[in-house]
Amino acid sequence: MISKNNILTFGAYHWRILDVKEDTALVITKDIVELRWYYNKFEEITWADCEIRNYLDHEFYNSFSEDEKKNILTVTNENNHNPWFSTEGGNETIDKIFLLSLDEVCAYFGDSREKKLWNKSAQRWQIEDENNCFLQAKYENEFHWWRLRSPGYYSRTSASVSKNGCVYVRGNGVYGKPKDSGGIRPALHLKISGLTF
Repeated sequence: MISKNNILTFGAYHWRILDVKEDTALVITKDIVELRWYYNKFEEITWADCEIRNYLDHEFYNSFSEDEKKNILTVTNENNHNPWFSTEGGNETIDKIFLLSLDEVCAYFGDSREKKLWNKSAQRWQIEDENNCFLQAKYENEFHWWRLRSPGYYSRTSASVSKNGCVYVRGNGVYGKPKDSGGIRPALHLKISGLTF
């Protein structure tokens, strides 16, 4: 059955269903699939030009069979600014596979959208609430932090989710620190009509 929070297998991965509209599902990998830097230099960058986007839309996408690719939809993603720091998110992008944004992660894992609008008073740079447990993800059987496509407090950082499931609005460096580079949980819009799970 195709419904929110169910797990399905597609390609070589297990995917969590975040949303279903008619014959399309927004899905994200159940686990962190690898560790990867957002960019290959510590400099200002947006999602449109980052290394992860290039990797996901090419090398990762090409890991699927030709039949599987027919079910991966091409979408236009908005890349909004960071609501706490007003860091520019960059241009809209056309993607097949992508990372979730701050808006999406706050909307689809429970609903923390109202808390996303808090300002940075008292240096409260993360969203911590009852939805944290839904945001936790494992890499090689241990909980690990993972990246979002939205910018952090300035354009050399990307927002992220901590190993405890907190949405870290301030973000982590796009390159160099922390040393493990950050977890990747690809997301995509999947055409589900005609598929068997």
